[in-house]
Amino acid sequence: MTRQTFDLIPIQRFAVGFDQLFNDMDRLMNTQQSNSTYPPYNIIRVDADNFIIEVAVAGFSEEELDVSVDQGQLIITGSTIDIDERNYLHKGIGTRNFTRTFRLDHFIEVGEANIKNGLLIVKLTRIIPEELKPRKVVIKS
Repeated sequence: MTRQTFDLIPIQRFAVGFDQLFNDMDRLMNTQQSNSTYPPYNIIRVDADNFIIEVAVAGFSEEELDVSVDQGQLIITGSTIDIDERNYLHKGIGTRNFTRTFRLDHFIEVGEANIKNGLLIVKLTRIIPEELKPRKVVIKS
């Protein structure tokens, strides 16, 4: 797989106040972290302002999972508590420790988190303050 580079400098010339966004994009494009696919996850758009993140957490109990929000990021961590003493002939359900991080928009609020059918389901809602919503301007003559 070839790696392509993308120069953000020309775009930065026309954008004011987007430094953090460009820093995040640059970090994501240049990161050397492994692109781990464990655990698999889905991001679902319910409607324009509601989203759901589903993370496959089969084999983890509620006590072994942590969902937190810190500095604009949703952080989901799974840590196995006890070592299973069973003698497996085949162990296909992964229960290794993990951390999944999702960058959140400024107006996204994290709602409840539930486990159902081996999926951790986290609900997200976009709540835009009234002063930032579009409004009509009265034209006076």
